[in-house]
Amino acid sequence: MVLILPFFRRLLFALSSSFISCTAFAEIPKPATELDGLIGHRFLTLNTIVRVRQVEVTRDTAHGPDESAVHTPAEARTFREAIEKAWPGARITWAFSWLALHDPRESYRELRELVVSYQKKFGDEITFIPGAYFSNMYNSRDQVNRDLHEGLKRVSEIVGNGYRPKSVVAGFLSADNLRYLAEKEGIHVCQGNIWSQYAVDNGDGEGSICYPYYPSREHFCKPSRGPEDFIDCVNLDGWTVDFLCARLPGAKTVDGERWRSRQGVGPIETLLDMGTERGLKAMMATTASHFDDGFQRNGFAWVTCGWEMSLVEARKIYGYGGRNGMDGLHLCLTEIRKRWPDAELITQGEFGERWRAQFKNNDKLDYQFKHRGCGIRASEADKEIRWFMNRDFRLALLRNWKENDTPKVIDFTRYDLPAKEPADPEPGQQSRNWSLLNRINQKGTRPQDKPVLLTELTQEEQTLIRQHYPELFASETKGE
Repeated sequence: MVLILPFFRRLLFALSSSFISCTAFAEIPKPATELDGLIGHRFLTLNTIVRVRQVEVTRDTAHGPDESAVHTPAEARTFREAIEKAWPGARITWAFSWLALHDPRESYRELRELVVSYQKKFGDEITFIPGAYFSNMYNSRDQVNRDLHEGLKRVSEIVGNGYRPKSVVAGFLSADNLRYLAEKEGIHVCQGNIWSQYAVDNGDGEGSICYPYYPSREHFCKPSRGPEDFIDCVNLDGWTVDFLCARLPGAKTVDGERWRSRQGVGPIETLLDMGTERGLKAMMATTASHFDDGFQRNGFAWVTCGWEMSLVEARKIYGYGGRNGMDGLHLCLTEIRKRWPDAELITQGEFGERWRAQFKNNDKLDYQFKHRGCGIRASEADKEIRWFMNRDFRLALLRNWKENDTPKVIDFTRYDLPAKEPADPEPGQQSRNWSLLNRINQKGTRPQDKPVLLTELTQEEQTLIRQHYPELFASETKGE
């Protein structure tokens, strides 16, 4: 959280809520040289993945269905026109997989040309995604660097005129590869972690903070704590999720319903799973947690979503009850503009660069969030969670706010301790778990993860927390 006096924060909130941002309603994209700052702004970033197979783990190996039938100019046009109609002037990020960048078929050639036209017309960003969110789970670090170099080169060739993206979409990306991006490719923004993901899809990366940070050379989930371990590549989350749902390791069935850890603003766990009305409610509750309370606490707010292009016509391949979620996309964007008319929908690279211009290191990082459940599935209506995140640790306190009970620590991940990423995977084998778990983890998968009172932590741990948040120990803390 930026160090802003409480009075100034309230004034900032009142002013920013009372005017309509020109960016949000502009018909013409704002040039990158005219970008505004970070503080006092609400940001939405939206990226989409263009691929051939569902999970392209290496250049020539893929898992899951062939999605080429729903990666055509028709789907891209439907998707982009829906966004422009709901949010004129929006700028989104397109990330092409290795196969999608090189597929010789006419449909993919036309698709690439169409997306290039959107870059010119709207100011969209076009970039590369290595390894379908899981590059390090299947490839050596050296191979990932080669993929990044050649994939980005291919993007520049396709767009032309010396184009170079400001960011990369990666899902998870190791510290060594983030450093390579910054030092060799000159790219200083990467969607390189998926906050809270554990026991989902093809890889685990639990343990980071959910807002931007400079990663440590030790581990991509760990914020840098000084010049000696600093990587000048802003690490971004991929999907904003409901803080209460994020406690789950994967998913579980409760009263006949599937509770999922990734429930938030993503369409799979909301619109496609629950239907438009209920899914939209879950999405807006997650957004409000950041754009209302989070904005006041942190001085700016950010919500991000990955909307894979295969989901434009998801029912053709995956069913999803006959739904594809496009109605929900329009309603979600329209409602966000209505409730927060100053919000800006900009590219991932633009957002990362605006954050980077504000923060030169992690010294002043202090993100705080308070979220009460919306009553949908794992977002339990009687629960309240508070998160505190800085370069030294992240801390989560959970309580039943209706009973006003004393909050308990459900996560205390220390970043002042040494961390180490897994070795490169062996040929033909996956290196799945890249999580950073130490003292207490929110997923509750280990005996040591049992919730405890703040005063039940060791004296050393309490001292570390007091250095940042002495107010938490002012009394037998209940709520605020």
